[in-house]
Amino acid sequence: MTERRRVIVTGGLSGIGHAVALDLAGKGHRVAVGARDLESRSRREAFGALTEAALAGGGEVRADALDLTDPASVTAFCARATERFGPADVLVNAAGVTAEQPVQGHSEALWQKVIETNLTGAFRMIRACLPAMIAQGWGRIVNIGSTAATVGWKDNPAYCASKAGLLGLTRCVALEGAAHGVTCVMVSPTWVDTPMMESDLAQIVAREGKGRSVAEARAEIAAQNPQGRIIRPEEVAALIGFLIGDAAKGITMEEVKITGGALW
Repeated sequence: MTERRRVIVTGGLSGIGHAVALDLAGKGHRVAVGARDLESRSRREAFGALTEAALAGGGEVRADALDLTDPASVTAFCARATERFGPADVLVNAAGVTAEQPVQGHSEALWQKVIETNLTGAFRMIRACLPAMIAQGWGRIVNIGSTAATVGWKDNPAYCASKAGLLGLTRCVALEGAAHGVTCVMVSPTWVDTPMMESDLAQIVAREGKGRSVAEARAEIAAQNPQGRIIRPEEVAALIGFLIGDAAKGITMEEVKITGGALW
């Protein structure tokens, strides 16, 4: 087994973040996951799955409340994770939100929610974890981006702007850490089969008002992909598992896409 690492995964009880946490806990790493919601049934079940994976693979897991829009919450979460496992070797910024809304009529509150979570929240987590990584001469930071970073999408200005900004942040962090054994990359998938995708599709079909179902929207997206399918969270997790290893030390300041050949 590779060296046992101390890992933080934001958004670790749902979607891509949960798949990453499952993979790494099952490989024996010590994983602290952050989530805004810890008490709903789906989140409790997700943490149960993490516990089982850790027990099977020799890892450890911890779940704690984390609100990326609140600097005090970020500070407290990182302090508790450090107290439990020590300073993070690996940070995976997987938490994210989206909303279907054109620029016309876009509320300030909705814009701030998306930008604060997807971009500023990642910045706050990196700012908290980077100094210890540089001090120890080793670190891996992976930001979950999106094809939205480079391809526009109707009615998604805040989400597209947040992911484009995250790509810029990724490049700057990579340069800051390069001389100290710290890498930073952004993994940008197309549509991924997650609860966030389901929620987004529900918003899309509701705004269309054409009577199309979410299932029909999913089938159309799969048919439009050159591989005729929707990417699975486990595929993203597998790539991240490689990127945090020593074999990937030369991969930094990059945007790595998982699209099945799709542009979006």
